[in-house]
Amino acid sequence: MIRLVEASKRYPGGHEALTAVSLDISAGEFVAVTGQTGAGKSTLLKLIAGLERATSGDVLVNGQNLKSLGPAGLAVLRRSLGIVFQDHKLLFDRSAFDNVMLPLEIADFPVKEAQRRARAALDKVGLLAREKANPISLSGGEQQRLCIARAIVSRPAILIADEPTGNLDADYASAIMGLFRSFNQVGVTVVLSTHDLPALATVQARRIELKDGRVLAGEALA
Repeated sequence: MIRLVEASKRYPGGHEALTAVSLDISAGEFVAVTGQTGAGKSTLLKLIAGLERATSGDVLVNGQNLKSLGPAGLAVLRRSLGIVFQDHKLLFDRSAFDNVMLPLEIADFPVKEAQRRARAALDKVGLLAREKANPISLSGGEQQRLCIARAIVSRPAILIADEPTGNLDADYASAIMGLFRSFNQVGVTVVLSTHDLPALATVQARRIELKDGRVLAGEALA
């Protein structure tokens, strides 16, 4: 489902965030990308999501080589992805419900079906009772759950999350990991980056460790 072949990413100024990374992620896997700050975790996820292009090498998602896709093709591809950003990217001038509705509105879903899906997604993350709340009134953990609801509302085949438990206490971090585990259990491919090894230990995932932009190891976490 996801394949990187000798993929490297060099940013303007010469910083090479990833160097010759090769890996495969199969459909239905739960993969955790670990490593210290600056190891290249976020860049790896951005390449998979098509938010950044590899400087060299290949990135294939669902059989499509991303370097051959133009803006329209990338937009179509992203409809099969759910992305949870590290900085949330919530709209604070809209309610929680409207934030979750946004991807469906962009995709021109029929209104009633979109509303049903949005409420189902909010219910899944335990926020249905807060659907009218402004995101600014939500706690950090609730904002993260809202981001997850927005990411899953389109029922993506692949869910990508960048440091989803960052800045959360241990209980909230464990609950967030539990949500990702529940999505994976129904067949969603989950790829997340994290430095939160205690939270990661609560789920079963294949671990890919990065250091200085290179893959160090891949292992199963019990």
